[in-house]
Amino acid sequence: MSPATRRPSMADVAGRAGVSYQTVSRVLNQPGIVRPETRERVLAAIAETGYTPNRAARALKTTRSSQIGLLTDGSSLFGPSETVTAIETAAREAGYSVLLTTVRPGDPAGATPGAELIGSGVDGILVVAAHEGMQPVVAAAASTIPVLAVSAQPPATASTEVVGVDQRLGSHAVVEHLARTGVRSVAHLAGPTDWYDAHARLNGFHEATAELGLEGTTTAPGDWTPRSGYEMTRALLAGGVPEAIFAANDMMAIGALHALHEHGARVPVDVAVAGFDDTVGAEYLLPSLTTVSQPFAELGRLALHRLLELLEDPEDPGPPPPPLSPRLVVRRSTRPERTH
Repeated sequence: MSPATRRPSMADVAGRAGVSYQTVSRVLNQPGIVRPETRERVLAAIAETGYTPNRAARALKTTRSSQIGLLTDGSSLFGPSETVTAIETAAREAGYSVLLTTVRPGDPAGATPGAELIGSGVDGILVVAAHEGMQPVVAAAASTIPVLAVSAQPPATASTEVVGVDQRLGSHAVVEHLARTGVRSVAHLAGPTDWYDAHARLNGFHEATAELGLEGTTTAPGDWTPRSGYEMTRALLAGGVPEAIFAANDMMAIGALHALHEHGARVPVDVAVAGFDDTVGAEYLLPSLTTVSQPFAELGRLALHRLLELLEDPEDPGPPPPPLSPRLVVRRSTRPERTH
């Protein structure tokens, strides 16, 4: 079935009616507990979309727990932690509870990740798959229950879908902005090679510098911390002050700013600095940091919405959603763009 002719889903009805997926479910299964005006709006949306309940899914309704499993590696880094918070918020808004389990990649228990979640009868599992160490977790969980990965790129399993933010696009936006300020060469403080976000941002950096005819250099991979950004920047400064530094995340950009201050290099007069993530407090740095903001709240809603589509109709859930677009936030750590 092509995307244009796929059967309307319950999620489509929810979007048309402006209500949660759970409200649509209540109208179909327990209409007496829904306010009349809301019920009428949902029924109108059902008629407008032409939605018809999937019989197999309806037969399984009595076994649904209204619980979603969430597997993470317990990272406290800004991106993964914001993603977890966004998913929990979206699930709560949709009437689902979240059972969170932390899996340490490489642990012996990793052979059966999420066993507690599966044993608890969750309807499906979302895995925050930020790096390669989570690939076995995704694959093992997907062998027993519907699973959706939240990641910058697909895990190494053809049976698992992925939703995420377009990290390459974010890198493109940074490099394009720097080019419009007159910068002709950019140094990239790369993130860990086994992290999908870092890999995608690095690829985006290379693609953008090549397209714009800029000189692009990269440092040895950092570890997302300010210290690694500081040390990589000091190494760069041994060869002279670069025109611009684009750090793979804001924490490394903070380290870069400190190293530049020690060296006496003025930001952005002597060197422009940009980061990625729009970490809390980035606007209060001196100077305030140009960075890339990710739509974490939208990502949480998208992940939950897609998992519910997979649960409702595993055979024909419709086409997977495209990656979400991040947003460049220009502040004082880069120079104003030139006008022509």
